[in-house]
Amino acid sequence: MAKYQKIPEATIRRLSSYLKCLAELEGKDEKVVSSTQIAEICNVNAAQVRKDFAYFGEFGIRGMGYNVKQLKFNIKEILGINRIWHIAVVGIGNLGSALLVYKDFLKQNYQIVAAFDKDPVTVIGRISERMGKPVEILHVDRLKEVVKARNIEIGIITVPPQEAQKVANLLIDANIKGILNLSPVPVKTPPSVKLRNIFFTSALDSLVYYLSN
Repeated sequence: MAKYQKIPEATIRRLSSYLKCLAELEGKDEKVVSSTQIAEICNVNAAQVRKDFAYFGEFGIRGMGYNVKQLKFNIKEILGINRIWHIAVVGIGNLGSALLVYKDFLKQNYQIVAAFDKDPVTVIGRISERMGKPVEILHVDRLKEVVKARNIEIGIITVPPQEAQKVANLLIDANIKGILNLSPVPVKTPPSVKLRNIFFTSALDSLVYYLSN
């Protein structure tokens, strides 16, 4: 539980990075880690690591560091990924198809339980050879029914730009709690639905800016 009401977005992103670092250390059977070690692996400074953790309480022992397993558990609890989250992907083109076979989702307790497309028959024929046994792909008209039946809380939008807002509206109408929009145009949602618009080109623009300057 956070000690402060407002947590910086950058801190949440770094917690996710710290979690990956801790998983790597746990895989190497490391028991204890210092803020300096975490900082070196995650390419930040140790003071920032300690500041990020301080938003949520005291996790380490001064002079001894952090218990790797316990800190990993604490961060998962903070991020809310200490339980399974059911996800639906809408739009099974190249990006949507790639998400269906992305195994690292399961490591963070994200489970894609349904996929939707306006032409599921064609989609299944196109991807079945390289996906083995894929997630069930359904017609988008069934979205509301399936979201309720399978307790789906997160929708990922991977449709062409002209369809993005229409799909967002369908997800909102189905009482989805959170939307990750990977379509190349922004969508709008009411305050009750948490939204993240992710644009790959914006990240590239930022990178190229720093390369150019």
